Amino acid sequence: MVPRSQSTLNSTKAENETPVVYVVDDDESIRFTLQSLARSVRLRVETFDSPADFLAFPKHDAPSCLILDVRLRGASGLTFQAELARYGLRMPIVFMTAFGDIEMSVKAMKAGALDFFQKPFREQDMVDAIADALKRDTLRRASDRALAGVISSFESLTVREREVMKRVVTGMLNKQIAYELNLSEITVKIHRGQVMKKMASRNLPDLVRKAEALGMEATRGNSSALLSTARGAPGENPGVGRRI
Repeated sequence: MVPRSQSTLNSTKAENETPVVYVVDDDESIRFTLQSLARSVRLRVETFDSPADFLAFPKHDAPSCLILDVRLRGASGLTFQAELARYGLRMPIVFMTAFGDIEMSVKAMKAGALDFFQKPFREQDMVDAIADALKRDTLRRASDRALAGVISSFESLTVREREVMKRVVTGMLNKQIAYELNLSEITVKIHRGQVMKKMASRNLPDLVRKAEALGMEATRGNSSALLSTARGAPGENPGVGRRI
């Protein structure tokens, strides 16, 4: 039997991970319709009649999407869409309107909207759009977490290890790095091994991908030379399985 405290903790965790649908529309009947629709597929839903109320509401730490009306009292949904990035809100947006036209929908989609619905909309179409939006946000959040892990690993490197890493991912050999940094080759090998360990990289291509995620660019050689090094240049094995 699961203790009550543990059961409550598990229940809270499951609730926190439940995707959330945010709705911003000044039409109460539309808010009610979307609230009922979201709950019918076991999603959490929060409704607001203005962008200001939505911004003031503490956001759930879970996959989310925003269903936004294009025309709101005293506000434009399209203008609000452009402002969301300033608040660090990157959830997918599904637009809806009773007065849409092709130009408006094109503008919204070019600005990053996931879908655009004319009212009244088919409920199944909206459910499908919500499912797609939440799937995309789930993938985005996973990508953000992975990048945060890479950044944390990179920040654990010493200054010298970072210098070595930046040169390793360009395809430079240990002896070339040693010459450029005025170090012994054995010292470079030790730093290189520490880089692979701290960055949790299985091999050089894995390290290169992480370097690219961090915004590092190869400034020496070319992609074919780097690929050759990644596969194992003569006299050097960059894999983690060997002390380097």
